[in-house]
Amino acid sequence: MDPRDGGPPAPEDGQPPRELTTASIRPSLVRAADASSEIPLEAQPYVRFAMLDDLLNAARANSLWPLTFGLACCAIEMMAAGAARYDLDRFGAGVFRPSARQADVMIFAGTISRKMAPVIKQLWEQMPSPKWAIAMGGCTIDGGPFKYPNQYAIVEGADLLVPVDVYIPGCPPRPEALIAGILKLQEKIKAGRRFEGA
Repeated sequence: MDPRDGGPPAPEDGQPPRELTTASIRPSLVRAADASSEIPLEAQPYVRFAMLDDLLNAARANSLWPLTFGLACCAIEMMAAGAARYDLDRFGAGVFRPSARQADVMIFAGTISRKMAPVIKQLWEQMPSPKWAIAMGGCTIDGGPFKYPNQYAIVEGADLLVPVDVYIPGCPPRPEALIAGILKLQEKIKAGRRFEGA
């Protein structure tokens, strides 16, 4: 190899090859682990240093697989958001999963009854980590019009069962609101926590 190409120096007549050191390599090929490494001036605008965690978070944010949990009228708006007119696939969240083991986002859409609460907890535990939750509609957020003193039939908020990441108000919220909520969740994932094992 030619030393001008950054390879080891060519041996001269009868002499053993020199040991390869960073001093014998072109500075443009030497990279350090930090951002202060030597980068040619002409290449600096095209070089971006990123952590692997940032890459993983960006991949997670742009490939959300929601678990549909349509409980009432908000579910109709959630279905409309996945249809052709609004097309959630544009945002990487259009692949609705029928199984909790294949999903990473649970979208609560409607009134949560007390009978449904244990099922929701069980499905949440079956979802692999990392996982997120979206509460869609007034009934899911705090009980909506069904919230009154001494009521016995509904759970007054999905956050009493699972940790909710995004709240989408409305009765029912429009498909555009669900899309805005998914975009907000994507921002949260990209800027959020670093990679965790499980």
